[in-house]
Amino acid sequence: MATFQRRVRIQPKAPLGSRPRVAQRRNRLRAGLAAFAGTLLLAAGLASPGAAHAQTSITVASTTSTEQSGLFHHLLPAFEKKTGIQVKVVAVGTGQALDIGRRGDADVVFVHDAKAEEKFIAEGAGVKRFEVMYNDFVLIGPKSDPAKIGGGKDILEALRKISAAGAPFASRADRSGTHAAELRYWAAAGVDLAPGKGKWYKETGSGMGPTLNTAAGLNAYVLADRGTWLSFKNRGDLVVLVEGDKRLFNQYGVMLVNPAKHPQVKKEAGQKFIDWLISPEGQATIASYKINGEQLFFPNAAK
Repeated sequence: MATFQRRVRIQPKAPLGSRPRVAQRRNRLRAGLAAFAGTLLLAAGLASPGAAHAQTSITVASTTSTEQSGLFHHLLPAFEKKTGIQVKVVAVGTGQALDIGRRGDADVVFVHDAKAEEKFIAEGAGVKRFEVMYNDFVLIGPKSDPAKIGGGKDILEALRKISAAGAPFASRADRSGTHAAELRYWAAAGVDLAPGKGKWYKETGSGMGPTLNTAAGLNAYVLADRGTWLSFKNRGDLVVLVEGDKRLFNQYGVMLVNPAKHPQVKKEAGQKFIDWLISPEGQATIASYKINGEQLFFPNAAK
């Protein structure tokens, strides 16, 4: 019987010198894929206007009226979409906002007390003041109107009547722009507030919204900016009683905190926010903010 032997062909190993070539080809393939992925990412970045600033954020110290009126909820998405710069708002009274700027804890200050703003610049705490927009203050009170001021257009006469009647008045008493304006009106009216404090003159030490809530609960008179009033829901029996006096004009200004004093200030990003606010696009965005068809703020940046 014939004997068959099964032949098994053994493939010889590749020469040692050929192995690096395989590794080189593999590396070239990986490098090519990485370059392709990088190109795709770059193209996506160029297609997104804010990609270059995606990680940038600034802090804006501002008055409560811009926050509680809802203006920032309207403004900031438009700015962030255009630039990619995120804006963190610290909403406090104007006096506190300016103090935050003086400490260098904000990049931009956006407030409404022209005299205090000019002092801020004179001190070297800010770089330059830009006017942005305005609205007006209104004197609000209960429909019953115990001081009989309804329909008047003279803020000083109205305050004299409130004082004479001993009718409750709620004051923010928080060093805000509204509080500063209120104190100027009382002084111009010749009213000494000291005897009324703790009696008919109620100091809340809080923002515009909480002070309006206090006034609603006490059926008290209160001075408010129109923007916050229009967005305020818990009105109770409160109505606008005095408006239209030219002294009730309420101007807002914005300033970059001085990076020479505070090197941590994000100068470029902060200035971009300011430049956008006073640009035609920013001004149009401010003008487009309305509640129930009523415009809250009126842009008036210098042309």
